[in-house]
Amino acid sequence: MSQAIHPSAGFSGDSSHSHANLHDPTYQAYQLLHVAFTVAPILAGVDKFFHLLVNWDNYLAPVVNNILGGHGHAFMLIVGVIEIVAGIGVALWPKVFSYIVAIWLLGIIINLLLIPASSTMPHYDVALRDLGLCLGALALGRLSEVVTR
Repeated sequence: MSQAIHPSAGFSGDSSHSHANLHDPTYQAYQLLHVAFTVAPILAGVDKFFHLLVNWDNYLAPVVNNILGGHGHAFMLIVGVIEIVAGIGVALWPKVFSYIVAIWLLGIIINLLLIPASSTMPHYDVALRDLGLCLGALALGRLSEVVTR
């Protein structure tokens, strides 16, 4: 059963949290999402420059690359910088940047859905995963309203 979070749940108005809050499931969920949505965008953004995890250029829809005049790689480098900034933003201001990350993830989903099904690598599975990440970013935004008042 779910319960509404009561204002007296023990979340203070400042960023210092008592020992009791460390054991609160709401605070734990917030911290997990806060760390994840800080680290993941920064790592993905940095990797746009090194391609250690994957060749990110393969995830750009051909139609988008065509709109960019074939400059997809340069665009992905800009994407990397934006993702690094988004991760830092979530670290410093999760109430706002979690929603920016959610919108960013929706853009990624749209891009992935533009890759034709006939492609050797349609990324519908990644689009579905990114939908889950988008929902997590939205949850972080909602939790940050309670935890970081």
